Amino acid sequence: MATTAWGIDPTHSEVQFKVKHLVISTVTGTFKKFEGGLSTENEDFDGASVNFSLDTNSIDTNVADRDGHLKSEDFFAAEKYPNITFSGKLNKTGDEYKLNGDLTIKDVTKAIFLDAELGGVMVDPYGNTKAGFEINGKINRKEFGLTWSAVTEAGGVVVGDDVKLHMNVQVVKG
Repeated sequence: MATTAWGIDPTHSEVQFKVKHLVISTVTGTFKKFEGGLSTENEDFDGASVNFSLDTNSIDTNVADRDGHLKSEDFFAAEKYPNITFSGKLNKTGDEYKLNGDLTIKDVTKAIFLDAELGGVMVDPYGNTKAGFEINGKINRKEFGLTWSAVTEAGGVVVGDDVKLHMNVQVVKG
């Protein structure tokens, strides 16, 4: 069977993360620039190969000073490591999908497992076939070398270890 390539449509996709601040509230951020896609040999995307890359300099938490700190050596070291990458497989399990693969942040690569939901496949008004996925999961930032930490006078943690990932991705059949 022929392999079909699907590229990410960045104008209809978003990549978000959420992390606890002071353990009492959550900060949400996005990456504004990313690229990638998937290739599959069947219509239901089971076994599709997935490749994805984020531009670490495109991080946006709506606070310029915080974004600058996240780009610094304390966190992503964006100048030295300009991309966060993922390479893996999309596997169907019943009505749901699992996205399993290797995530690389800075110089650390770890296997991660994310939940994925196929929203459907449609042809847009211009004749392009598109599919949509909602992807969710969680990673521990410290496992990827993002170990900066501070403690308040009362002993509270400033930045939580767990980072929730949430992506809505629309892909276009090539």
